[in-house]
Amino acid sequence: MLVARDLTKQYRSGEHELTVLRDVNFSLPQGAFVAIVGPSGSGKTTLLGLLAGLDTPSSGTVLLDDQDFSAMDEDARARLRGEKVGFVFQSFQLIPTLTALENVQVPLELRGDAGADIRARELLRRVGLGDRTHHFPTQLSGGEQQRVAIARAFSNSPRILFADEPTGNLDSDTGGRIVELLESLNRESHSTVVLVTHDAALANRAQRIIRLSDGRVVSDSETERAA
Repeated sequence: MLVARDLTKQYRSGEHELTVLRDVNFSLPQGAFVAIVGPSGSGKTTLLGLLAGLDTPSSGTVLLDDQDFSAMDEDARARLRGEKVGFVFQSFQLIPTLTALENVQVPLELRGDAGADIRARELLRRVGLGDRTHHFPTQLSGGEQQRVAIARAFSNSPRILFADEPTGNLDSDTGGRIVELLESLNRESHSTVVLVTHDAALANRAQRIIRLSDGRVVSDSETERAA
């Protein structure tokens, strides 16, 4: 489903060149649940942006469902993301003037999908918010807002979901429930889930852990949950 091949990302600052990622290689099958971990500055978020086609590598390639992101222009990458990719962010990124239902409907309506209202209601029901459809983000708790964000991320039935520190703004109990929700949607939808986290306990909920340090993959191993 996803292949990272010799990924390197460099930034130039004046006369200096900073290498954030260097020669990253791995592949993920469809339906995998993978955690990317590492200390601050190890390149986790940069890697996620490259894998999702939000940024381009200095060298190397990303293949998403056998399609080469690096061979596409921005419009083509955006189309591929719209068709096959979902995102969940630490900051939720809900539209404050829209209700929970309207927030989930946005990507469906942008795609011109018929039945956006029905689909959005079903997704909110699946994340346990069927009775909160008409509440605005400010009327929801942090955990509830993140569940709306997850429902929105699954609205286009993504083949792969990227989650960048999705529990970072939540207490440990609420964060655990969010990961349980991602696990259940992973099982039910067979979507590949790539989770960036600094929390070792949450990472151990994944089937596989890829560990970064100084921009390199230093370990890539399955967990007990992969058995």
